[in-house]
Amino acid sequence: VIEVAEEPAAAAYGEGHIPGAISWFWKEALWHPTDREFPAPAEMAERLGRAGAGPDTALVLYSPRVQFGAYAFWVLQMCGHPDVRLLDGARKKWAAEGRPLTKEVPGFPPVNYPPQRADPSSRIGREGVRAGLGDARRLLLDVRAGDEYRGERVRSAPGPDHGAERAGRIPGAVHLFFRELLNEDDTVKPGGELRAL
Repeated sequence: VIEVAEEPAAAAYGEGHIPGAISWFWKEALWHPTDREFPAPAEMAERLGRAGAGPDTALVLYSPRVQFGAYAFWVLQMCGHPDVRLLDGARKKWAAEGRPLTKEVPGFPPVNYPPQRADPSSRIGREGVRAGLGDARRLLLDVRAGDEYRGERVRSAPGPDHGAERAGRIPGAVHLFFRELLNEDDTVKPGGELRAL
């Protein structure tokens, strides 16, 4: 179980986390160390092995804000880890249901983790997006907050207005804020509701 933290020294983890969960700072664990890129499968294998996870380990991800766990889910799948799961409702639902939290930090012995085969099928690059502009058979969803989509900010409020390199959206992008896909308790809405959205 991995709690994916938004900040390097996550206060939420120290105040209490799911028993047996380790903490990963999302940028350190899920980015390439020097490039604005995802880690290669070999890098991810080394990080997982150091955490005590092998290729046969089921990884359960969650975060205080649901999007960080979802991001980790995506990256780990692209790096080829065979069994990745996202805790529906994240930390919010777990805590609201009165489930156990602990301050105990677990330690797992490192294991040998051979690199897995990358699966980039859920990713598209700039040229792929550009090639699809104006194609009625393609739908590009912009899942950021409305103020970001409208070009009023480069990061949604509140907080400092920094993030994207410039304001605006890709031409033709349709807005569907990611929060609309979730219930109030951070669980994912049922399939029928998602299809309707």
